[in-house]
Amino acid sequence: MAIGFVLIKTAPAEERDVIDVLNNIAEVVEVHSLFGEFDLIAKIKAENFNKLGQVVVNKIRSIDGVEDTKTLTGIEF
Repeated sequence: MAIGFVLIKTAPAEERDVIDVLNNIAEVVEVHSLFGEFDLIAKIKAENFNKLGQVVVNKIRSIDGVEDTKTLTGIEF
């Protein structure tokens, strides 16, 4: 199981809309608001790193209001 923590920058005042979309993505298991350089962090789980990358590129980066992402990856033991 591949795990990813995606740090997300949103357009001003778009956080709530982005959270709503993230919560409807099956691979997203947690979403939290942040203070600082990034506005949100989403924890995603996928069967492998290829699928994890597809989720980030095709489902998260394509959300209206998402300006930038940074993904930290790991594995679940």
